Amino acid sequence: MAGFESDNFTGDHNLHFGYWDNPGDDWSLERAEERFTELMIEKLRAGREDRVLDVGCGMGTPAMRLAKATGSTVVGITVSHEQVKRAGIRAASEGLADRVSYQYADAAVLPFEDGSFDAVWALESIIHMPDRLQVLREMSRVVRPGGRIVLTDFFERAPVPEHKRPAVEKFYKNWVMGPMVTIDDYPRLVREAGLRLVEASDISEQVMKRTLEGIARRIGHDRDHIDDTLGSEMADDLDLSDLIEVWELGYLLVVAELPANDA
Repeated sequence: MAGFESDNFTGDHNLHFGYWDNPGDDWSLERAEERFTELMIEKLRAGREDRVLDVGCGMGTPAMRLAKATGSTVVGITVSHEQVKRAGIRAASEGLADRVSYQYADAAVLPFEDGSFDAVWALESIIHMPDRLQVLREMSRVVRPGGRIVLTDFFERAPVPEHKRPAVEKFYKNWVMGPMVTIDDYPRLVREAGLRLVEASDISEQVMKRTLEGIARRIGHDRDHIDDTLGSEMADDLDLSDLIEVWELGYLLVVAELPANDA
């Protein structure tokens, strides 16, 4: 949705799922999105002298938050020239041009030398890539020994019943998703990429339903503008309300490390 702007969706905003620590948290979706980025920063453990790769950086907001929170240097990559341009302008406007940069690159063929980053993250980006293993192998190649990789993914928590499949298939088609995976796939994927699995956590209860409800409210409040700007068919494609009760579709947080040379 880069380039589409309204009161509820802005062209410079990264539309990510949110994270609520506890059922009683009454945060808005915007605050929950920020909390999710904070959680990713905690899991990444990047330091002031570290160089971090953001795979699938979007409009660049999480990368800037990471740099501000840790003092690290961040390189974001995306396959959208428009996102590279707009994210770079935003970083410069916030005084971060010396520590945050963006470039056009394919995550499956990263244009970086081996071991050139201290950490790598992929916040809601590996879900769009057809070959997760190839992307993980590239992340493993460019991170230094002992470096950490943190990513998020959607996964099948349980077999999706036939009557719920149309909603899931619509989501995967309209949001350009890669193949469905299960939580049991990740130990193999991580191992075959040469990494050590640290954590694979089902955080669906903290993420899914409330985010889907929040997105539905945003679209409802902005439906006329979306229809006028993008067309009613696109508005229907963006609407995820029919996924709200599909508990079988879950959200996964994965943390892995490249074993140190002396491990």
